[in-house]
Amino acid sequence: MEFLSLSVEQWSQIGISALIVMVTVILGKWLVRFLLQRVFRALVKRTESSLDDVIIQALLPAMYLLAIVIAFNVGVNRLDFIPGVWQGRMGDIFYISYFLIVFIALWRIILLVTKWYSREIAPKGETKLDDQMIPLFIRVAQIVLVLIALVMLLGHFNVDVSALVATLGVGSLAVALAAKETLEDTLAGFVIMIDRPFRIGDRIEIQDLDTWGDVVDIGLRSSRIRTRDNRLVIVPNSIIGKSLIVNYSYPDTQYRIQIHIGVEYGAEVELARETIISAVRGVEGVLPDKKVEALFLEFGDSALIFRVRWWLESYVDTRRMFDSVNSAIYKALNEKEIGIPNPQLDVHHRFDSQQTPLMTRHIEEKA
Repeated sequence: MEFLSLSVEQWSQIGISALIVMVTVILGKWLVRFLLQRVFRALVKRTESSLDDVIIQALLPAMYLLAIVIAFNVGVNRLDFIPGVWQGRMGDIFYISYFLIVFIALWRIILLVTKWYSREIAPKGETKLDDQMIPLFIRVAQIVLVLIALVMLLGHFNVDVSALVATLGVGSLAVALAAKETLEDTLAGFVIMIDRPFRIGDRIEIQDLDTWGDVVDIGLRSSRIRTRDNRLVIVPNSIIGKSLIVNYSYPDTQYRIQIHIGVEYGAEVELARETIISAVRGVEGVLPDKKVEALFLEFGDSALIFRVRWWLESYVDTRRMFDSVNSAIYKALNEKEIGIPNPQLDVHHRFDSQQTPLMTRHIEEKA
């Protein structure tokens, strides 16, 4: 007895195969979740991390689809009356199905694990390096995954991928040459983020560019510096990598500054020194627990030169402190009647005794 050209035995095989698929569809999701939870909870049971929940969330849909495809595969393989040509085509279809499921699973793992890392781990770090690197890592990982998947899929169908690989290599070289400066900036950005010569919020000086200010952003291609007059300077990272950088915020914000001042010849050195130090210590903002120095360095052309050094709490107050300290020293020296001489030059001209009458006669004629 036949129905639609199929015997009773063949219909029974189809029924059993359909039953396998139906049971998998109904119970597969629960079974997959149970197995994943047992496996991953056993692997991370000694930690308090929520990574296992993230991996389960990433794998659950793909594993459920995998269970259904396996059920279909088992059901189709039981049907021994299917023509051989159809079996070959079904094999290709199942291969593509398995391939896409694995691809989707890896894609979801990349997205969800990096999202978990940026939410759970990155905020605990002291730098923003993770926040800046994670988007780039996601893009690179996705591109690599797509390229590997494409090569494997074409290889399964006996497509020669050597030409494709060579084309990708030539194309990458062409892009690298065309974007040479951009790649240099990007590589320098990686170095800055890893080496950390400065951080966001630090005040730095790029001596080669005669630029200084507060770092407001460190990007992959450029860094942004806000100057004291509220201008934003965007500097390519490759230039920063080649320049001498002075970081005024590291290792801390305390900062020592100095000036040079001259007092008149004939002044008592120790009195001048004590007067200068006392004046500096009386200025608000000078750190009281740090040493204030007035070093007698040299005999200048018109004055005795002192180098005055003191510490302040933050580099931000540098310009204001110059004004306050200079004013205090000037006032203190005036009160002690210690002069601050102007630059002066004495010129002595020597005449020959035989030329004196001639010079006198010349002056009288002019008069």
